[in-house]
Amino acid sequence: MTSLRRTDILSLIHLRSDGRRPQEIRHMSCHLGALPSTSDCGSALPTSSCSGSALVSMGLTQVLAVVRGPADVTRRSEELPDRAVLEVSFRTAPFSQPGDRRNVNPSTDRRLIEQSNLLQTALSASILLHLHPKSKISVTVMVLADDGGRLEAGINAATLALMDAGIPLKDMVCACSAGRWNAGSGGEDIVVDLNRREIQAATGIGSSGGAGVGTSDTIYLPVATMPQRGTIVLAQCESRLSGGEESFGEVLEAAMGGCQAVMEVMSAAVRERGAGLLKARQGKADVILEDC
Repeated sequence: MTSLRRTDILSLIHLRSDGRRPQEIRHMSCHLGALPSTSDCGSALPTSSCSGSALVSMGLTQVLAVVRGPADVTRRSEELPDRAVLEVSFRTAPFSQPGDRRNVNPSTDRRLIEQSNLLQTALSASILLHLHPKSKISVTVMVLADDGGRLEAGINAATLALMDAGIPLKDMVCACSAGRWNAGSGGEDIVVDLNRREIQAATGIGSSGGAGVGTSDTIYLPVATMPQRGTIVLAQCESRLSGGEESFGEVLEAAMGGCQAVMEVMSAAVRERGAGLLKARQGKADVILEDC
């Protein structure tokens, strides 16, 4: 009897390598207020008190976002009279990627600089910066574990951290990716929320960067939307398009569906956080004492 590998069995029943259906996102968990608002955020992050924080896990990818501000601008030359300055930093921990323990400098690494700019673009579309003129809002995103989709997880974590800090937003910014490639099941599949292995299969690159060697019939498309407004704030296609507008539209529609699923998880986390704060204000919160 011929032995079949696990991936072959999953392919026969039209499931992905991790057992998900094509339109299913990875297991996602969100924790608002991951760091106390008056705590020192550690040496890996700028040492100052946190206004808000959030820890987001999407599959094996885990990201911590910290927000500080609105605060006074340190340099008068950077001050804007009509709106706040949004400062975004995207970083990775040395242990975030399997087999790669290098300490990457976020100010010189091309991929981190690009993702910082994309994160700033996505957040700027939602934050009501004009309500805080002559001030600065700092957002720091630290990737703790990277199994693909770290930009999408970073956008989701930054949005929740902004909400935890009380920064006014037009709408939540929710991010998810979609892709299309020949996964070996007899045809091309459109899937959402790609992990590291699927990103490499679609584009020939890891989520940390590198030259792409994907074929012309593959697409990898990270997307960020404001779902309640139906607005796309970011769509970064890193692959060549062979099927024209129709092919791109199918992948974009799948990504927006993934963003809708992400919004449901994020909304539930925000409601849970709000209920906990209301319970604490009423003096009904549970107090857990730990032995030092």
